[in-house]
Amino acid sequence: MNEQQKLKKATYHLYTFLVSKMIGALGSHVYSFGISMYILSMTGSSLSFATNIILSYLPRTIMSPIAGLLGDRFPRKWLVLGGQTGVILTVSGLLLYTHEFGLSLMAIYIATVFNSISSTFSGVAFSASIANLVDEARLQKAMSFNQLSYSISGIGGPIFGGMLFGFVSMEMFLIIFICAAVMTLMLESTMNFVLYKKETIHDNAEKESMFESFKAGFRYVNTKPIIKAILWTALWLNLFFTAINVGGDYILLTILNLDPKYIGFTEAGGAVGILITSIYFASRATVKFPLLTVKRSVFASSIVVILSALPLIVTFSALMNFIYYLIIMFLFGALGVITNTPLGVLMQTSIEEEYRGRVFGIIEMMAMSAMPAGTLVFGILYEFIPAQCILIVSGLILIGIVLLLLRPSILEMAHPELKKVKLETEPVTE
Repeated sequence: MNEQQKLKKATYHLYTFLVSKMIGALGSHVYSFGISMYILSMTGSSLSFATNIILSYLPRTIMSPIAGLLGDRFPRKWLVLGGQTGVILTVSGLLLYTHEFGLSLMAIYIATVFNSISSTFSGVAFSASIANLVDEARLQKAMSFNQLSYSISGIGGPIFGGMLFGFVSMEMFLIIFICAAVMTLMLESTMNFVLYKKETIHDNAEKESMFESFKAGFRYVNTKPIIKAILWTALWLNLFFTAINVGGDYILLTILNLDPKYIGFTEAGGAVGILITSIYFASRATVKFPLLTVKRSVFASSIVVILSALPLIVTFSALMNFIYYLIIMFLFGALGVITNTPLGVLMQTSIEEEYRGRVFGIIEMMAMSAMPAGTLVFGILYEFIPAQCILIVSGLILIGIVLLLLRPSILEMAHPELKKVKLETEPVTE
């Protein structure tokens, strides 16, 4: 295949990737909305609802490194298609059980576990393959399309699910998800996952035992200060940003007594921020210094966490509270894309092919492990400590984490050109 044919195939990948992710994420959002509403309406228990969320996090945390390891040892396309097939079979099994015996809480929990395991293998393998699907010049566009697909489905999924809930049976929610997953599988099966795959220097991965190969992934991360800094930053960010995820609805509904319909609009503001910023990144040139951009956007996000406490200190009207938090959520969504898109490009280009699966598996594990821990910790803290104190302290800690883990020496290591720019701009002294 010559270069022109490869570019044509990469263009096909770019838009197939967007459509497949959008369909898959939309089906997943509709399914999640339907299942969540069913659990709450059937049990009326927030504990049952939280249990389902934890059962979706834990398998991802445990299985992500294994999925990454297998992604470095076997063709990633097999894992992507196999994981997607596992999702289809799991939800089809739940549909069959529902048709025969009726939907039960235990059946939902079991399906959630198997669905989470299958989607972990598919998601990690796909993330590690993006650099092989498109040319390097359009990696930023591919990462932006990924954010774009989730933002559109994040807006449309709950709206579509809300229109269906109460009018159709739960079986219809399952059928919609199965149809979306089948379409995603068909589209992904047409992709060439080795289009831009680079030849690996070391050829001993398959000769190593699984355990040795697993340890080699951690050793590789340990020898890469930039990747290690990114991993630890991701862990602490996911932990402390949970302060907003857990406390957002609690603050708006319980403390500020905002009308529930307005709370839905504030959450949609985040999805709109993701949408607009994703379109911007998809149309602009690749960021020159991605890690510097990440540092600035995370710093700005930390300031937004602190600012989100303002209506709890200064009394606003209900309308002002709504407008204020709508802007806050929009900024969170936009800054999330400004963080994730350059970071994704940097990870795709700086990690060697033979280790990419394992590193992405480790990233997924660290990110996922922080979320249930943060949910538990902040869920308890909001019961005993004023919300404004939690938000301000969390924001200040995040600023400290950014300044420490993404310090100038790490930035200059990632972008040596920064040191040259710094020397050129320093005043000359005699």
